[in-house]
Amino acid sequence: MNKLELNKKIKRDSLLESAFSLFTSKGINKTSISDIVQQSGIAKGTFYLYFKDKYDLRNMLIAKKACQLFRKADDELLKTDIDNIFDEVIFIVNSLINQLCANPSLLAFISKNLSWGVFKTSLINPVDDDELYFYNIYTRVTNRVDVKFKDPEIMLFMITELVSSTCYSSILYSEPVDIESLKPYLFDSVRGIMKRHQI
Repeated sequence: MNKLELNKKIKRDSLLESAFSLFTSKGINKTSISDIVQQSGIAKGTFYLYFKDKYDLRNMLIAKKACQLFRKADDELLKTDIDNIFDEVIFIVNSLINQLCANPSLLAFISKNLSWGVFKTSLINPVDDDELYFYNIYTRVTNRVDVKFKDPEIMLFMITELVSSTCYSSILYSEPVDIESLKPYLFDSVRGIMKRHQI
């Protein structure tokens, strides 16, 4: 990465982090673009070089934060000796849940958009290292020799959507049950989705 590209990345990351801080403390509706650029120390005109509006920034931020969750989960997985794809996916799901439990403000921000953030941005048009890293995880899962899946994109989307939507209420409100009580049912459902797609 040359100096110009590095400078662009620093500015983009600064805008994203300032926005995340403001969105999670004030809410997106009460946060203006002026607030974001003021906190980041970047000129307002520069904002529009990277984002159309604050909603575009929010969408990019959801994708970035979601990819960071997956990256950490995969880093943890690589430290284990798990080699069964079903167990690998369950491990990653459990790590995602634990990360979201530890950071309820991130969960509230992402809301139920975890799958949208990951699949739309990271698989179609990866922008930064975290998103490229998620793409690498995806290809490692789908290019396995020992197990093949029909429509792996749909399978992974459904699993991520299931985890995102069911965990939201369970983590934040303990509804219908707390997350630890929900996990066994969730893991069974994930395994069921995978078996349904297995060739």
